[in-house]
Amino acid sequence: MMINLGNQYDAILDAREDRCPMPLLKTKVALSKMSVGDCLCVKATDAGSLKDIPQYINLVGSTLLSVDDDNDVYTFVIQKN
Repeated sequence: MMINLGNQYDAILDAREDRCPMPLLKTKVALSKMSVGDCLCVKATDAGSLKDIPQYINLVGSTLLSVDDDNDVYTFVIQKN
């Protein structure tokens, strides 16, 4: 589920209940709908996301601004390039 915000992020993707590969696939879809320079916040609980999402972001040339692990909820902040 994507939520548009008018403040810190352009969108938030809540993938906390999803298992691999869904957090990555939903991240790809969300980024494809965003404009260059937009900021996406992804929240996931699947441990595979810690490897998959940063690798994908590096592959497509976007910027991973931060990764946070708060009680096994992983938060990725991505800027689309």
